[in-house]
Amino acid sequence: MAQMRKIIIRETGGPEKMELVEAERPEPAAGEVLVRNHAIGVNFIDTYHRSGLYPLPLPTGLGREGAGVIEAVGADVTTARPGDRVAYIGPPGAYAEFYRIKADRVVALNDGISFEQAAAMMLKGLTAQYLIRQIYLVQSGETVLFQAIAGGVGLIALQWLKSIGATVIGTAGSEEKATLARAHGCDHVILYDREDIAERVMEITNGAKVPVVFDGVGASTWIASLDSLKPRGLMISYGNASGAVTGVNLGILTQKGSLFVTRPMLDYYVGTREELQAATDDLFSAVASGAIQIEVNQRYPLADVARAHRDLEARKTTGSTILTL
Repeated sequence: MAQMRKIIIRETGGPEKMELVEAERPEPAAGEVLVRNHAIGVNFIDTYHRSGLYPLPLPTGLGREGAGVIEAVGADVTTARPGDRVAYIGPPGAYAEFYRIKADRVVALNDGISFEQAAAMMLKGLTAQYLIRQIYLVQSGETVLFQAIAGGVGLIALQWLKSIGATVIGTAGSEEKATLARAHGCDHVILYDREDIAERVMEITNGAKVPVVFDGVGASTWIASLDSLKPRGLMISYGNASGAVTGVNLGILTQKGSLFVTRPMLDYYVGTREELQAATDDLFSAVASGAIQIEVNQRYPLADVARAHRDLEARKTTGSTILTL
């Protein structure tokens, strides 16, 4: 049988738990396609799966997004054929030379989008899409707070928000990241390890605060995000880069202004084929228009995936990170 290289974990833990192994190349079942990966996206959720924060049955593969060419199709597949250029979001297992997935979870790539761009933007770009275009439909003239603005999701969302006409307050962990954010149009950058986020938001908005906060950082920014919201504002907590938010007394939402909080997950916003296609069309249109530039700032060989995870968790990365084959 044909073989392939893939990354697996047999137990949860640090980056060293990831193993590069030789495995049998899968064959697509009915309704599935087999994609030969050309580029694979690396995301924070992959580190959560690896560490056990988001438990998976073991042993397991890692990675949820990639882009490549369809190698083979299973029975009853009429929407794709071998040779098609595609991108996907799917169950963990994308850190591999080949990836098997349901045909209705891949989307066609036009020639204007490279494999690297697609692998770098499917999960992060669709996350930005559901945050600012579905959960809270940001309008021109609004001021919003986006935590970790120089990250993969942040830079995509920042460009999209500026194209809409919003004023963006972003947080960053270093002068280098702040400079990067400003270069992409961020109106105000707060260095969260040196400045009080909520106080700076109050100053920037002349005491008005913001109607919505997009927070992928988690535990370390939870209170600052709530304190930055105007009464009846919405806190969107979509990630745990600094650890999960736990032990919350719901009364704090009343105390801080009758606030709303949601803890969303992308899968619930692109769960059907129609939802996936609509969100992807919106994203690809924004990229094609030039409103969003997809920047791949880190590339690692598949065999060097442990370093990719270490750099991501140490917040050494900016923009998007991919694995190459």
